Amino acid sequence: MKNIAILVPESAVLAAIVDPRYMFTAVNEFLKSAGQPPLFHVQLVGLQKEVKLSEGLFSVHADVVLEKARKPDLIIIPAISGNLEYAIKRNSDFLPWVVQQYKNGSEVASLCLGAFLLAATGLVDGKKCSTHWLFVNEFKAMFPQVTLVDNKIITEQNGLYSSGGASAYWNLLLHLVEKYTNREMAILASKFFVLDINRITQSPFSIFKGQKIHNDPDILKIQDYIEKNFQEKITVDQLAETFGIGRRTLERRFKKATHNTVVEYIQSVKIEASKKQLEVSRKTVSEVMYEVGYTDNKAFRDVFRKVAGVSPLEYRNKYNKEIFA
Repeated sequence: MKNIAILVPESAVLAAIVDPRYMFTAVNEFLKSAGQPPLFHVQLVGLQKEVKLSEGLFSVHADVVLEKARKPDLIIIPAISGNLEYAIKRNSDFLPWVVQQYKNGSEVASLCLGAFLLAATGLVDGKKCSTHWLFVNEFKAMFPQVTLVDNKIITEQNGLYSSGGASAYWNLLLHLVEKYTNREMAILASKFFVLDINRITQSPFSIFKGQKIHNDPDILKIQDYIEKNFQEKITVDQLAETFGIGRRTLERRFKKATHNTVVEYIQSVKIEASKKQLEVSRKTVSEVMYEVGYTDNKAFRDVFRKVAGVSPLEYRNKYNKEIFA
């Protein structure tokens, strides 16, 4: 029997508590239907027996309080919401317990913004972690020692797991089901919950927002310049000359402030503009390519796939309803 401890933090997202419980209890039913014993013992674990969520709109009744929880094989940290620094402080009593259980052999999985609580334990320092694409800048600012892979649906390293944004945690739950049971059971679960078992990236769903939460006014001016002139061919040398900053100094300060190289930032701005065109217009991929300042078809498609996770054509087919009208 595998003991699954689903934490019930204050500021938690209710669905991120209910859904993993539903997943593992459903797999137990699948196993019983196949004449096999149930595999998972699922406990909701809180700092107190009743936790109010969504400003008191919902209450979750934990099965046990922290000190009475069974020794877990797997700890699931659900997504949290609101002010994330405040949420971490409100739930700080969970952190040493999670660390101790991990040292005793438990695995730990964070769902979406639960990555902030996982990172606060220090367990993923120097390791890979994923979270919701919208909170990438905030995560990097709070936990620079963690290697954030913001395009991934799932990360797994040394018994530590994380998932990308929102519903992406279902893919992590499927991954854990497969690990603890087998591929056949994971496929059955994916069919029951109507999930794409092979989804591996959240890039097609992300919206690039310039990383402007920093205190370098010169870099802010350069970011604004790039965003207003993305149709042009912008080079690092040109920016250095225009703003009177040495190239090496510019590149160093830009990377420190935005966590991107200048070239990566230019590419992201251009690709975000092209995504918007592909979503709402009838323009061809080539027309969109020229509008955002690319002239090389292969280079544009390569960069688009790198940033968005799919080709320009696949992206347009996914999001542009006009082409089907």
